[in-house]
Amino acid sequence: MRTSRSLRIAGAWTAVLALTLAGCGASGDAGPSARAGTRTAAHAPDRVEPLKDPPPGRLPATVASADGHRVKVEDTRRIVPLTGSLNEIVFTLGLGEHVVARDITATFAQAKKLPVVTRAHDVSAESVLSLKPTVVLADTTTGPAEAIDRIRDAGIPLVVFDPAKSLDDVSPRIEAVAKALGVRAAGTELTARTERRLGAVRADIPAGARKKKPRVAFLYLRGSASVYLLGGRDSGAGSLLEAAGAVDAGKASGLRKDFTAITSEALAKAAPDAILVMTKGLESVDGVDGLLKVPGVAETPAGLDRRIVSVDDGVLLNYGPRTDQVLKSLVTQLYGDAA
Repeated sequence: MRTSRSLRIAGAWTAVLALTLAGCGASGDAGPSARAGTRTAAHAPDRVEPLKDPPPGRLPATVASADGHRVKVEDTRRIVPLTGSLNEIVFTLGLGEHVVARDITATFAQAKKLPVVTRAHDVSAESVLSLKPTVVLADTTTGPAEAIDRIRDAGIPLVVFDPAKSLDDVSPRIEAVAKALGVRAAGTELTARTERRLGAVRADIPAGARKKKPRVAFLYLRGSASVYLLGGRDSGAGSLLEAAGAVDAGKASGLRKDFTAITSEALAKAAPDAILVMTKGLESVDGVDGLLKVPGVAETPAGLDRRIVSVDDGVLLNYGPRTDQVLKSLVTQLYGDAA
């Protein structure tokens, strides 16, 4: 059963992931209004990099599901991951040809042609069951509970994982998915590759840049719905910001929730030197000029310098095999040539 904390987090993640439903384009350009002081990511093709020669797997695999069930997986020929981050891990483990569906947040190229069975963590049990899956993977934030129960009651092995919320969760998450799918050796290999790449990015952060410790506020924006949120202690961005040598301004200002409504007072207290946003969120407010019209933003040090950092929605908070790319983008945008 999902705890109240899981439900609270689910609500926040539903809000964050709803950006994908807004229908905005995926360009990293902040638009013609972006001027000096604004930094946006240099976007690589949105593709995952599967292991080249993954070790063979072994089934059956029996694992403990995060919702208290003991699950036996005997067949991985038709896999349905119910979140974008789980889809990314399965593809990167080399099992992409066995994936038969995706969540709408699985935006990478290899998954785009798959049928969508969930939107913002809400799963359609009918759509899932119609694909005749042999195993289903979900997060504790996936719902509604009735849909999860219906899939499990149909006799489909369904494994639930705790969501990844920090860099410390990357390796355990990969290994847990690999174990459930009977490919532990591939999980070990992918974990080693991911940790090696993350370590390389961290090692490349110049000592001078580390000393700057810029205060960075993570903002969730959805202009079409007039939703403007400031990330706090549990937003999910803090671990990345700290790894990049920055201070999570929302967390440092005392915000204990995952997200809270943006106010001039809250932003003044956070006093960010830079603002981190998802690419589609920035587009939803018409770029940097539109962001500066959000109450309180223009008066912050970040607003005065137009220092905006953007990262693609599909990877920013996944904490998976591509998190090294996210961290590298953050470092490059925060420190420029010094990085």
